[in-house]
Amino acid sequence: MLLFECALVYNRNMKHRIKTVEKNSIAEELGITPDSCLLSINGQEVHDLIDYQHLTANEELSLRFETKSGEIIEAEVEKDLYEPLGIEFYDSLMDKVRSCKNKCIFCFIDQMPKNSRSTLHFKDDDWRMSFIMGNYITLTNVSDSEFDRILSRRVSPLYISVHTTDPDLRVNMMGNPSAKSIMQRLKALHDKGLMFHSQIVLCPDINDGEHLLQTLRDLYSLYPASQSVAVVPVGLTKHREGLYPLRTYTKNEAREVIAQVHEFQKKALKETGTRFVFAADELYITAELNIPEYDEYEDFPQIENGVGLLRTFEYDLTESIEELAFQKAPRNFLGICGKSAYEFLSQQFLRLKPCNINIDMHAVTNNFFGETVTVSGLVCASDIIESLKGKDLSTYEAVLIPKVMLREFEEVFLDSYSIKDLESAINKRVIAVDVCGNILGFLA
Repeated sequence: MLLFECALVYNRNMKHRIKTVEKNSIAEELGITPDSCLLSINGQEVHDLIDYQHLTANEELSLRFETKSGEIIEAEVEKDLYEPLGIEFYDSLMDKVRSCKNKCIFCFIDQMPKNSRSTLHFKDDDWRMSFIMGNYITLTNVSDSEFDRILSRRVSPLYISVHTTDPDLRVNMMGNPSAKSIMQRLKALHDKGLMFHSQIVLCPDINDGEHLLQTLRDLYSLYPASQSVAVVPVGLTKHREGLYPLRTYTKNEAREVIAQVHEFQKKALKETGTRFVFAADELYITAELNIPEYDEYEDFPQIENGVGLLRTFEYDLTESIEELAFQKAPRNFLGICGKSAYEFLSQQFLRLKPCNINIDMHAVTNNFFGETVTVSGLVCASDIIESLKGKDLSTYEAVLIPKVMLREFEEVFLDSYSIKDLESAINKRVIAVDVCGNILGFLA
């Protein structure tokens, strides 16, 4: 009786409710309607989107559905190899996102203000989101059976937070005994021909210096499966009560890190034709050094880590200016950014003067997270409002903010203010601007 009840619960968890069915799709031809449930494919239960994509990438399928009324539909389907069934599920992952069980000494989530919304305190560490969305994962929370599924489903590329390949140091940095096995798992990906990108969150006097060089050597030994590495300085907020004592990099220390990266790049470029490792823009700003030229970032494999973001902005701005018509009447805007990008953006926007466009940049001190946080993506509306108090905005057509300040697919800042809240507080129109692509689209 107990085994039977467990089986019922397990099967119920493997039901995936269908939200929409595409017109003229295979699913519609089978008579599948919204709120039906997918039960199995080729006799196998579907755990999540990874399973679904893998199992449906076949020419012959045996499908089992349950209708809203409880009727079971079984169907044999012949289709093109990667032809979709035309189904969208209520849960896009087809499972719950898995949370992180590490206790990293540098974790940014642990440094969030206590009164911020609950979603900002959720730590995900889900290998499926790494494959689908490019999220960085640690592989410490993946069981052996789940890792076998990564290998058997040929999930590639993955984005992996390595930080160090020294087993004991990685355990200490991440507070998880499972962190010790990173190289074994990376080698397993390599042996199966699966690709991955890595990041190293660098903490002064902890995983830099010789530790950094050894980590780069270890990761480079797994090339070409090991595609690229980003070296990113640790980000610290003012909300670190009771947390591990860390500090930010000084100018000279940042220069030392960049020198190590450049030296390694020379070796890798000579041997493989790729620079392999790239330093975050923030390190160059801290070091007060010019960021590399556009071509030196190759195909920008680590741009989501803030690696080459400024050069991409410059390149896209150049392309936008070439297509920009001269404005008959002057156009004046106020641009908002974090302190680290202020000088660069101010210089870039001077190039708009011949087009009769003026964008004055305004750097915002980050009080929400602390003054050590200087990137634009973490600027909050409350700090923008405070910094603009007493400033005459009457001469500006609108206030420009980069979209990276907002939650993805929403017009909400990290402090829960909306764009409308900001507009109401400063009594001026606010425009969220792309930081790549059509940068000057707001002029249309």
